[in-house]
Amino acid sequence: MTTRAVEPWTLEPMVGFVQEAGARLVLVMTSAGQVLAQHGFSRAMDVMSAAALGAAIMASTDEIARQLDQPPFAALNHQGERHGIFLAAVPTNRGRLVVLVVYDLDVSSLGLVQLFFGQLAADLRAASPKPEVPKQVLAADFERDLGNSLNALFGR
Repeated sequence: MTTRAVEPWTLEPMVGFVQEAGARLVLVMTSAGQVLAQHGFSRAMDVMSAAALGAAIMASTDEIARQLDQPPFAALNHQGERHGIFLAAVPTNRGRLVVLVVYDLDVSSLGLVQLFFGQLAADLRAASPKPEVPKQVLAADFERDLGNSLNALFGR
């Protein structure tokens, strides 16, 4: 399985997490669903779909927590017969990141994923670059930047 990153500072923490937690699929993305790193995906469409769904789930649960006058949920877990899905946020210098993990129940467990997620979160916080002045995104640059990001994620 391949691990690829659009932003190089995310690669080392991701590789360590995947090895330790025994994760099958992993996405590190912004809260808007922009993918920074991925592991285990073979098709760009799958990455984009998973990122959109993960970001939407986090946004909807944040809103539920807000309406309940509670702090945001720390993490979410969904467990099926063969796979589990773990979704959590990580505050970093880069902003709030969302990590989506799919793990096989015969290889890993929620406890292992949670244990090594703590280390992943600490590693991402330590590696994240200091905030800089955001550049203005121009419509003319968007398609090119999107293409470059997808090429970096899939080695094209």
